[in-house]
Amino acid sequence: MAEERSTITQVRAITLSREYGSGGGEIAERLAQRLHWQLIDHEVVTRVAKRLGVSEAEVAEHDERADSLAARILNSLRFVQPIVPVSYDVDVPAPMSSHVFYEAQSQVIDGAVAAGHVVIVGRGAQAHLASQRDVFHVRIVAPLEARVTYVIRREGRDQANARDRILHKDEERGRYLQMFYKQHPSDAHLYDLILNTAVLDLDSAVDVIALAVERKDKRLAIPLPELGPSTGLAPYPGQPEDFLPHT
Repeated sequence: MAEERSTITQVRAITLSREYGSGGGEIAERLAQRLHWQLIDHEVVTRVAKRLGVSEAEVAEHDERADSLAARILNSLRFVQPIVPVSYDVDVPAPMSSHVFYEAQSQVIDGAVAAGHVVIVGRGAQAHLASQRDVFHVRIVAPLEARVTYVIRREGRDQANARDRILHKDEERGRYLQMFYKQHPSDAHLYDLILNTAVLDLDSAVDVIALAVERKDKRLAIPLPELGPSTGLAPYPGQPEDFLPHT
């Protein structure tokens, strides 16, 4: 373990995006333990709440979610002058804007990366940090039925409820990334590595990620123009031919 930690010197952070029920959160925790790095997951909620001076429950309402329709309407109504004077007094708390939450969360993520040696789970970090070469991006996926089984076992839900929760959480996370980054989490180009936990067990996934991070770490000193699939390859001896189907 100590050897793995000492060999990774240039990569500052690992982002881990996950389909709900794929075991991504568990993989992130095991990876952080393996590398002796700090796990940044639900701690984001605590840090954002402290930064904004609100409760963790209020921040959790926005965690990896875009504004709900009701919240957008209420936010809009706060700036509309009533045509008819209101004769009654109702104390309606103003909902926190998702954009306010987003800005605070971005600062928390940037601070974590600046500190270095962190594993960041979700929160759009794969898109937020896409331009930083010293960050490694992972996506964990699994077929829906395998994820349903995971949620049933881990959360004690019945099959229908587990399926609904998976679809709902995936939709929320997708809308969040679309709203703030104009990206979709299934875009493979956002990641250095995508792993399917229907094939690999969780510990094997951690092994693969740790090895891939170490390999990327060793190549960060190489200028970008010198990287790519053509590195170290000679030209084909002749023009490659297409394989035609048998007729």
